[in-house]
Amino acid sequence: MKNQLYPLILFAVGLFSCELDNYDAPTASMSGRFVDAQTGGLVEQDLINGTVIQLAEHGYDPVGLQYLAVKNDGTFENKLLFENTYTVQPVRGNFYPLDEQEVKITSGTTLDFEVTPYLRIINPQISYSNGKVTATFSIGQTGAANVRKIGLFAHPNPVVGQPVQVYSVEEDLNRDVTEDEVFTLEIDVINNSSIFGKYNDFFFRIGAIANAAESKYNYVTAERITL
Repeated sequence: MKNQLYPLILFAVGLFSCELDNYDAPTASMSGRFVDAQTGGLVEQDLINGTVIQLAEHGYDPVGLQYLAVKNDGTFENKLLFENTYTVQPVRGNFYPLDEQEVKITSGTTLDFEVTPYLRIINPQISYSNGKVTATFSIGQTGAANVRKIGLFAHPNPVVGQPVQVYSVEEDLNRDVTEDEVFTLEIDVINNSSIFGKYNDFFFRIGAIANAAESKYNYVTAERITL
């Protein structure tokens, strides 16, 4: 009897497995940018612990949230979504919060977010001379939040930022600033040769973070310097 039942059990399990796997693959996608509403430029991010886009797909109870990470340059893309209507909201950003919105996501959906960054880095300059990398810049405040801290971050990869760096200098401010105030940060490469001697080229990135809940660093594009 056992010998007769065993093939039947395997057959039933096989049918059940086939039914579970019989779903269409995701065919929808969404891509876009985070754009400074005033300047039109991309609002750059941290790749790690930076802004994420929260997606809640309609038609499910309870709703399981999905999160889409944003690239360093302020762009994003996800090609593995199911075609449906979603509630979409960027969260934990380096800009003033946005309201959620409903978006019908199909193949090739694009969605740009116009945002107001907490801070803008103005007139950034990075130079290398006499064994030191020097950054000068000003900061524009865009709202009530003042400047908590400024930083210069170094890494051999262009995704450099506060969470991704092999060396950095940061300075606490915790105050309001004006756009005509010039800040200077310096990294001594020669006296840190155990770090900077491992590669010929490094990327350096200027950042500043505002005194706002869950705020992240605002940046300019990392600059490649041959040491």
